[in-house]
Amino acid sequence: MAWPPGGGTLAERILIVDDDEALRESLGMLLAAEGYDVALADCADSALAELDRESVDLVLCDLRMPGMDGLELLPQLVKKVPGATVLMMSAFGSADLAIEAMSRGAYDYLAKPFQPSEVLLAIRKARERERLRRANALLQRDVERVVGDRPIVAASSAMIEVLELIERAAEFKATVLLTGESGTGKEVLARAIHSQSGRREEAFVAVNCGAIPETLLESELFGHAKGAFTGADKARRGLFVEASEGTLFLDEIGELPVALQVKLLRALQEEEIRPVGESKPRTVDVRVIAATSRDLAHEISEGRFREDLFYRLNVVHVHVPALRDRRDDIPLLVDHFVSRARETLGKGLRGVADDALTRLTGYAWPGNVRELENVIERAVILAQGDRLTTTDLPDNVALPGPTTGAADPGDLSLKRARRRFEADLILKALEATGGNRTHAAKLLEISHRALLYKIKEYALREQGA
Repeated sequence: MAWPPGGGTLAERILIVDDDEALRESLGMLLAAEGYDVALADCADSALAELDRESVDLVLCDLRMPGMDGLELLPQLVKKVPGATVLMMSAFGSADLAIEAMSRGAYDYLAKPFQPSEVLLAIRKARERERLRRANALLQRDVERVVGDRPIVAASSAMIEVLELIERAAEFKATVLLTGESGTGKEVLARAIHSQSGRREEAFVAVNCGAIPETLLESELFGHAKGAFTGADKARRGLFVEASEGTLFLDEIGELPVALQVKLLRALQEEEIRPVGESKPRTVDVRVIAATSRDLAHEISEGRFREDLFYRLNVVHVHVPALRDRRDDIPLLVDHFVSRARETLGKGLRGVADDALTRLTGYAWPGNVRELENVIERAVILAQGDRLTTTDLPDNVALPGPTTGAADPGDLSLKRARRRFEADLILKALEATGGNRTHAAKLLEISHRALLYKIKEYALREQGA
């Protein structure tokens, strides 16, 4: 039934499911006074019948009810109203059960008895999370629309600056040098530059300079005449010619042998190449984008890279930050990779549980975006529920410890350091008390409820948790 009876439909609708009539009606009056459209149900069957009549934005559901209890009702709520947020309610003795409910898709829980202010705060937090989720989804679509045919998901200021820079550079033929750690997505950015340029209808040709033997690399880049060397039974055009009027992407340019650096410099300066075994040069019209994970300044000082070639390549320099330096992008990237893997693998996933997202966001990602993509694909394959949880993640990501808890030496965030310190102390207190949360809370000098929230927030695994 709706509360108050005969009330009009407002912007947000909340369903309260509880067999306690007094609590059900008092919550209904509280939320109606706050401007919500409220529906009441005294059992799971009544709740499902109500949802058949009209959808809701949020559900407040008791865990302990006669007949079908809250845990059994939860997956049906999620199925009927996939966009709704579910807050579970439980007595103090049911905290473990409530945490289990959250691992199955509930957003949060309220421990009975609770104050009206606690209910309103929990609902406000849930609404804010949903607002941010929708804003992130809109931002993701906007960014993907900007960069062309290859989606680049970004919300951090560092990556927004990168995208703005490559957008400005795309329309010009000037060479671009992309620097950054392995796995940060330099080739994706190179393709984005090409797709936004006037050469977008022509070829984008990519070559990894470190993956081809030195003896074959010159022929691979510049081509060769028939009979130029043993085994050259026919002429080869080379990648510069294949990329004619398009874009040639030279990945790991720091691996290029010094002898070939001279010939590449000439090709860039004169816009002509000389295939192996030919006497006449050939004019080429190619836009070159280079990338490296090496420190080219150091390579120059060691005599392994030509300074004049560096300046010729470094007309537009774009540094791609490591994933650990743009953590705001991680939730968006996770959503993007989950959606893509879900479609590719045919898995019916709704998203990622909060505890798993906490772990994914806090991990250092030494392999950057490439590692994150691989972890998500593996997790989607292994997932058995409708959400990815910490159990679906590899141990080096899912478990607190040096890999996830200890940041790299350059991470000076007090906020992240405090979280790591708190998580470590909680685990030690739980270990000292054999997993007894009540005793652990006393050792930590915090409330039992605060401890439960922190166990959930930090996605901690410990004996008895």
